[in-house]
Amino acid sequence: MKRRVKALIILAGAITTLFAINSFYVKNHNPMLSENVKSVDTTHVSAQKLFYKNWQIIREEYYDPSFNHQHWSKWKNHYQGKIRTEEDAKVAIETMLASLNDPYSRFLTKDEFAQQNSSIVSKMSGIGVNIINNAGKIVILSVIENTPAQFADLKAGDVILEVDGKKMSGLSLAEVSNLVKGPVNTFVNLDVLRGNERINKKIIRKEFTIKTVKSNNFNNIGYIQISSFISNSTPNEFLEALEKTQNSDGLIVDLRGNTGGLLTNAIFIANLFIAKGKLVSIVGRNGYRYDVEAQNTNLQIDKPIILLVDGASASASEILSGAMKDYNKAKLLGTKTYGKGMVQKIIPMPNETGLNLTVAKYLTPNGTDINKQGITPDFTVEFTQKDIDNKQDTQLEAAKDLLEKMITQKVGMHS
Repeated sequence: MKRRVKALIILAGAITTLFAINSFYVKNHNPMLSENVKSVDTTHVSAQKLFYKNWQIIREEYYDPSFNHQHWSKWKNHYQGKIRTEEDAKVAIETMLASLNDPYSRFLTKDEFAQQNSSIVSKMSGIGVNIINNAGKIVILSVIENTPAQFADLKAGDVILEVDGKKMSGLSLAEVSNLVKGPVNTFVNLDVLRGNERINKKIIRKEFTIKTVKSNNFNNIGYIQISSFISNSTPNEFLEALEKTQNSDGLIVDLRGNTGGLLTNAIFIANLFIAKGKLVSIVGRNGYRYDVEAQNTNLQIDKPIILLVDGASASASEILSGAMKDYNKAKLLGTKTYGKGMVQKIIPMPNETGLNLTVAKYLTPNGTDINKQGITPDFTVEFTQKDIDNKQDTQLEAAKDLLEKMITQKVGMHS
């Protein structure tokens, strides 16, 4: 039942993450989906040449040939002979990208590019927490399972006060993250506030694998949560979840809070439910269009399905949701999705840096452009602050109730 997905090549940006297309689904040569991309470019060039290389790639491959209605050569001329250091290059490239008014195209420093690659291969090092800045406080949003943070009994909601004696006040999330991370098998000391209690934790840093799929069974209903599409292990994890829920009469796939990831993964999973036809259309520079077609599979899933979605369901989540809705393979329940329909390409750049560049947009199988529009669910169910306070998941409960009715209706049709 398991299949492996080939090397990742092209990405479509999520809110903060990315997605890729790969040749697993490409029958014929397609210039938009080139596979010959190195994961890291170790060539070392001067800061001026690094800037020029980025300028050149944007000129040749950016989705909008008008470059947001400006003469692109002006940026090359503006910085000619003015860039001395890599920090100069970074500022110049980011300024140049900002002129495109495109929130998804971004330059990645060496550390940022390495972190992105680590996420794609499912390997991370550190202690295993996701953090947010809440009104100036660094708060642990979630603790990843089977990581040093979980073993040290860190909890979601803990406020990080100090890292190795350094106070967190005034630091950015990136700065805090860099302090917490470090070489494998070294220790980090965290002072956290839990309620009114100050707690010190000495935690060893380790390498760990990110799990993006969880599953459960609620009597006759199977439940699969996909927290992210960023990992190239997601397809196999999803197949394993299908095995664990195979005896269910109906299936809930939870995409809430899933801001995206590898487009390959969304296509792979959609293909498990859709045996024939377009899964997504990619529209590139100057209107070039490529349709990604479903491939023959040995897996036939014929049971009522509900997809749970919300305002943070974006990119790859919307690829899957759009395909399932267009083919009437599932009912969507929750709130309108984010509305991210642009495609980025990961481009390794010299000095081990990277560029995530918008090269196309995507359309759902019936030709719908959901960018900045989102996908409206078939059944709107809000998740309120009261639900959070009472630790109730009214959307999941509504999905269970609806799915029971769909199961009963299907049984009635076949009796």
